This record gives sequence, structure tokens and C-alpha cells, in this order.
Amino acid sequence: MKQTGGRTDLAVELREDFPEDDERLKGVTVKEEYHRHHRVRISTVRITDASGARAMGRPVGTYITVEAKGLQEGEERLRRFVAETLAEQLLRLMETIGDEKKEILVVGLGNREATPDALGPVAVDSLVVTRHLILQLGEEFREKYHLTSFCALAAGVLAQTGMESGEVVKSVVGEMHPDVVIAIDALAARSTERLGTTIQITDTGIYPGAGIGNNRQALNKETLGIPVIAVGVPTVVDAATILRERMGEYLKKKGVPEAECEEILREAQQDDGQVLFVTPKGIDELVHRAGETVAEAINLCFCRELL
Repeated sequence: MKQTGGRTDLAVELREDFPEDDERLKGVTVKEEYHRHHRVRISTVRITDASGARAMGRPVGTYITVEAKGLQEGEERLRRFVAETLAEQLLRLMETIGDEKKEILVVGLGNREATPDALGPVAVDSLVVTRHLILQLGEEFREKYHLTSFCALAAGVLAQTGMESGEVVKSVVGEMHPDVVIAIDALAARSTERLGTTIQITDTGIYPGAGIGNNRQALNKETLGIPVIAVGVPTVVDAATILRERMGEYLKKKGVPEAECEEILREAQQDDGQVLFVTPKGIDELVHRAGETVAEAINLCFCRELL
């Protein structure tokens, strides 16, 4: 049974809600690549016009997902391949939003003390920042090692700092004047199989906390005045989505027609007024591995020769 409904930050999951020939998606294109040896799938969803944006409920832009189910098994060679693949996709995406960037600000969003929300700070901890090195050692050093100047910030959350992360980032952008922001944050997914195994990058920016209904100030070109690339990994799933998936499988085994199953599940979802999110048992390892992978990809983009 096709999985529909439930909160998600992943454009690839939103696209799965629609039939291939749905008229509403004329402004949405999908391209897929598959690396058989590593079992890694790269999906590129492009929302090209206002009608596609309305149907998908997402801004016009490019959404790239790198999926590798083997990451759950902790395969180090696979993790490194995913980091290389993500770096390649990130550089391609940056090329589409303008000329070569001279200064990058990487922002780790989320709460370091709440493991499912700690992806951003964990990733920032593993970055090899270069801005201070270039300032101290000069242009010759930058050219010798083919570096891009970038710095990093773990913005914290409102309960820790008394400030919206958007306020913190906007202040730093106003002081430093970077050319682009890369924001890293934990996401919500509909499928438990995508937790820690799917990485999404997009050129549309990010609404921190949107996946769990906790919307904060947006980080995008409109609010910051410069392009914002968002990098995220799903770490939580809506409990109602899991229940829907399991009930759907049960009803299907019992021979209930699919249309009737959909009606039963829709009614059950409408009656459930509570919002509850769940994480997998090994969330600590999942977030640590995902954070390292995202950080390695960014390091490969901007300071490969220092690694």
C-alpha cells in the first residue's frame, strides 16, 4: 500500500503521494541515479513553477536526496562513498546558484542536548574550518591547498540561548557578509527505513522544526539576503505514520480492499489529535554517523587537501 499522509521534510516522500501522470505535477520533475555496487540511490526533485510548489507544499527549487540503506549497518566504506557522493552533489548545487563562492558560513541547527535534534551541532564538531587559517597564513596558503574559506556556528535553540536560531544566524551574516550559508538540521520522515540513511540537500533554505510542527524563523535568501543550502538527515518519524503503515499491512493481509483501507486509515488519523514522534533504538550512533558523514562531505568540498 502506498504510504501517504504524515509529516515529512523529504521532497522525495512528498512526490510519492502522487501518481506519475498527475496533472498537478507538470511543474515537478524527478531524476534518479542508482549505484548498484554500493546500493546508493540519488534522486533529484525539481519544482519549477508555482503550480508544482502548491501541489508539493514546498518552494520552487532543487531537492536532492542520497539514500543508502546500508548506512544503518555501519559500513565505513559505504559511509565514505556516501560522503564523496554528497560532496559531489553539494558542489553541483552550489554551481547552480551563482559564481564561485569566496566565503561560506556553515550553521549547525538544533539542540545538542536532545539526541534526535543534535545532528547540526554534531556535524559542526567534525568540520575542518579554514577561515582563520587563510586570514593568518594568507592567499598563498589558500591557493597552495585549494581551500575555500569557511567557518562554522552551532546556533543553539531558543530554550538554551533565549534567541531564535534565525536571529543568531542573521546577526552573524550581517557581521561577516558570507556569500552563502549551509544550514544543517535534523529532519522528519515518513518511513523508518529512511532514518539515518537518507540525506537531503536543497537550495531553498530551511524552516527549523517544520517537520515536527515547531516552525521557527526561516533561513533562506529572503530572510538572509544570500543563498541558503539546507542539508538534513531524518532522525524521527511521526508515530501516527508508523501506526498507519502497520495497520495498512494488517488490513491488506485480511483482504480488505485498498480503497476501504484508505478510508479506515484516514478516519483513524483524523480522530487522533495527538502528535508524537519516535526515534530508533540506536539514535545516538545514528546521529553521530550521520553528522560525521555530512561534515566529511563539506570538508571534501572546501578543504580536501587538508584531510
